[in-house]
Amino acid sequence: MAMSNADGTRGRVQSGAALLGLAGGMIVVAGGLVGGYFVLGNRSVASAATAPAAESQPAPAAQAPAGPAPASLAALLAREVSVKTATGAAKLTWAQLGVEIDPDEAARAGGADLAALASRGALPVRIDRDKAVQALQALRPRTDVNPINAYLDLEARQIHADRPGQGLDVWGSLPRLAAAVRQGAQAVELAMIPVPAAVTKDGLGIDDISHVLGHYETQFPVTDRDRNFNLKLAASKINGIVLKPGQEWSFNGQVGERSQKMGYKVAHVITEGEMVDGLAGGTCQISTTVFGAAFFAGIDIVKTTNHSRPSAYTPLGFDATVVWPNTDLVLKNPYEFPVAVRYVVANGEAKVEILGKPRPYDKVVFERVITEENPFPTEERLDEEIKDGEVTVDQEGFNGYKLDRFRRFYKDGKLVKTNKWVVTYKPVTEFVRRGTSADPDAKVPAKKESHGPRKPGGTRSQMAQ
Repeated sequence: MAMSNADGTRGRVQSGAALLGLAGGMIVVAGGLVGGYFVLGNRSVASAATAPAAESQPAPAAQAPAGPAPASLAALLAREVSVKTATGAAKLTWAQLGVEIDPDEAARAGGADLAALASRGALPVRIDRDKAVQALQALRPRTDVNPINAYLDLEARQIHADRPGQGLDVWGSLPRLAAAVRQGAQAVELAMIPVPAAVTKDGLGIDDISHVLGHYETQFPVTDRDRNFNLKLAASKINGIVLKPGQEWSFNGQVGERSQKMGYKVAHVITEGEMVDGLAGGTCQISTTVFGAAFFAGIDIVKTTNHSRPSAYTPLGFDATVVWPNTDLVLKNPYEFPVAVRYVVANGEAKVEILGKPRPYDKVVFERVITEENPFPTEERLDEEIKDGEVTVDQEGFNGYKLDRFRRFYKDGKLVKTNKWVVTYKPVTEFVRRGTSADPDAKVPAKKESHGPRKPGGTRSQMAQ
């Protein structure tokens, strides 16, 4: 038993030593691993510490080759270019035309020179549209040509054709500017657009005014300025009108209202058979002169009214009164061609011509036949300021008449057509002023010059053209 115990103790001691040896070995291995970790770690830190500074920063991007020199592009923009249009040319620099360097294109252009870029139409420039538009607009007074309207030269009896104008197409020129400057061009042709005339020859509505179909003239005293003014104002609204085939024309419709608002002045007019001052006095002379020219031109007289008393400026039976808005003179063009009216008021004469193609009649005759005559009454007006026994006539009397008015048309010497009107004038009362003053110094009225209508020379009267 004693030996067994000793052997057991010896076995346990040996077993414990073996375990201690194994543990020690593991400690050694672990220590080696830890030592290796610190060695490797220190090497990594050292490597990082000793690396060149350049290796710790990202590599720079590759530099692009330099583009065209800025000085060369600036010289291009300062260069003058010939800006041409259909009407002439002007010298401006590209910069004045709104051209500027395009920095993005300049950077992408590489090392190419200006000549190479220009040959490809690729110069690195661009258009500032606002500046370019402003520059082109400033050119328009030198480039634009106004159109010329067609017009009737009534005095020369000629028709002048219209001529279109030309205008600078500002927006249409911008692409041309851009293309030209990218090529480095010496000149650029701007875009132009035609500008039509407001009045064309076709728009005039007449192609021949070389013949006078009929004319008529009346006279007036040049000393009556207000009446002269009214005559010219009304005539200006008629001069140059064109009547197309079959067209009716109204005097009131053409001339319009005769009022102070329209510029008319007070002058002598006939009211209820008596000559008095009234607004737009003289207008009836304008209508009468138109009537006379239309009568001999063979124009249809659709509507006409004679005065309440004969007029001093035209023969008995050959007048046409107008009163706004109801009493009118209406004419109609019976021909297959248009006619134009020329109206001139100057130097004491109102003159109308009806112009167009040749009149289809050899002769047109006005004939008047008096069928009835009625004597005028007289009224006396007493005046205490005029010397007793003195007499003056305020208004001359004129007999009343009824007459037949004829218009006869002749072709190849033969009567081919006749128009007839019945015209009536009431007697015009004569007003006599008689003085009643016993004062020896009372005024004596001056003798008045007669301005009344002309007395008919006989029962029949004629005029012809």
